[in-house]
Amino acid sequence: MSIKGKPEEIDFDPIPEKTEMVGKCILNSAFKVHSALGPGLLESTYEACLAYEILENQLQVQTQVALPISYQKITIELGYRIDMLVENCVIVELKAVERLIPLYEAQLLTYMKLSNIRLGYILNFNTTRLKNGIRRMVR
Repeated sequence: MSIKGKPEEIDFDPIPEKTEMVGKCILNSAFKVHSALGPGLLESTYEACLAYEILENQLQVQTQVALPISYQKITIELGYRIDMLVENCVIVELKAVERLIPLYEAQLLTYMKLSNIRLGYILNFNTTRLKNGIRRMVR
């Protein structure tokens, strides 16, 4: 956005080091789960196994976290559910789909905006190589 022809200056703070470390732990855990199970299972299976691995690394993880939506004077309590919230600083959206589509990125960015979380990952376990199913999002 610009005002009177001047581009708007956007100043983004770097992601805190602790949050980056949480992100690395999530990815390491996801690679471990994918190596053991491979593609082709239900999203809920990957969710349970990934949550287990994250907990084994002494991190706090919540699954299927309700994300209320506020609109003007109303609040919709169960508007959406975040697949995983790790250490209250990283959102993980899990997929087990043929391919990722832009809608999934928009969904994650919306969850990040509504929860004021700056780092998120989409992890698609339905790939032969997990690295091809990872999307990192920062806001």
